[in-house]
Amino acid sequence: MTAISVVTAVFNARDTIADALDSVLAQTHPGVQSVVIDGGSTDGTGEILERYRTRLATLVVEPDKGIYDALNKGIRAATGDVVGFLHADDVFASPDALSQVAAAFDDPRVDAVYGDLVYVNRDDVRRVIRHWRAGDWTPGSLRRGWMPPHPTFYVRRSVYERLGAFDLRYGIAADYDCMLRFLAVAQIRTAYVPATLVRMRVGGVSNRSLQNIIRKSREDYRIVRSHAVGGWWTIVTKNLRKVGQFRTRALSR
Repeated sequence: MTAISVVTAVFNARDTIADALDSVLAQTHPGVQSVVIDGGSTDGTGEILERYRTRLATLVVEPDKGIYDALNKGIRAATGDVVGFLHADDVFASPDALSQVAAAFDDPRVDAVYGDLVYVNRDDVRRVIRHWRAGDWTPGSLRRGWMPPHPTFYVRRSVYERLGAFDLRYGIAADYDCMLRFLAVAQIRTAYVPATLVRMRVGGVSNRSLQNIIRKSREDYRIVRSHAVGGWWTIVTKNLRKVGQFRTRALSR
């Protein structure tokens, strides 16, 4: 059985953290471990987490340097064979989401597994805004702006131990850097699960303001150049791909 550690970084998410943890605990796969890293919430999140403490594999409450620092702490605390992430605003799309992930890891040659994701209304996770259909990885796709949805990206813990985790020099796009290091540089072997695995509430940090969008695009450009994956056209096509995601939202209803 493949043990999966699900890392949740949280800071002041009182209104959504219970939904996220309930969806982890509802997974039918028997080898799921919930690792929660709270950056020192002050809005009542801590009290909610205390109610879940006995059902969590790990709960760390201490200041951090931002979400990627918190996720790195979670990776270090994880003991599962595989590590993935569920953000405090998000939920799994179904109770068997991680069973599908675990099944793909039955192939010992597979280093990482990813699937599809839907963006949903903040107040109603049943209301789909955008559908991110990842599709299979193909040679050259990274240069054309393709990337798997990071909240669906599950990786063997041994890969993090060998290749490292999130680079804190990137404050808003370290997940993109990490995936390019794994996929483009190390060329780890991946498997695609053609199913919606995560429902992600809209309003994430990277898209919260025009300033953040510009900042993320600049970081993305530094990342693709540092890994020799492409240039500005890669970033342009990466953003243009989002337009098509609105057209396919009906598929996930």
